[in-house]
Amino acid sequence: MAKKPQGGDGTKLIVSNRRARHDYHLDDRYEAGLVLQGTEVKSLRGGKGSLVEAWVKIDEHGEAWLMQAHIPEYAFGNRNNHDPTRPRKLLLHRRELDRLAHEVGAKGVTLVPTRLYLKDGRVKLEFAVGRGKNVADKRQSAKERDARREIDRALKQRQR
Repeated sequence: MAKKPQGGDGTKLIVSNRRARHDYHLDDRYEAGLVLQGTEVKSLRGGKGSLVEAWVKIDEHGEAWLMQAHIPEYAFGNRNNHDPTRPRKLLLHRRELDRLAHEVGAKGVTLVPTRLYLKDGRVKLEFAVGRGKNVADKRQSAKERDARREIDRALKQRQR
């Protein structure tokens, strides 16, 4: 089942990649449309899909592709059902593609899908420019998260 709407802007979250925030420092975020087949859209409307192993690739022709995203076959589809992990083309403006190709050229930078959602009836992908975290960075993030939790608990106790 698809998640509840995120706000009054007509978006409905399908799937989120929570692991991305754990493994990467996420910078600029981009929104792109996807070129999908009919059964893929039906499967996504049912709330199915995974971005855990997915990544965005800019090919030699300057086109963006969503790689290794898993959209399971539609349960009521027939023999014309889609391949669950096929590459899917992303729809972006040329200026954005050129900027992304330049940023990905830097060492240690990758394009990480963060969310897949419906916006005004169309499937959109949000992805971010990410730099990989090392073990020390992950530990520091965990410490900050735990400290925030402790502060929130203390404030909640104080308000009672």
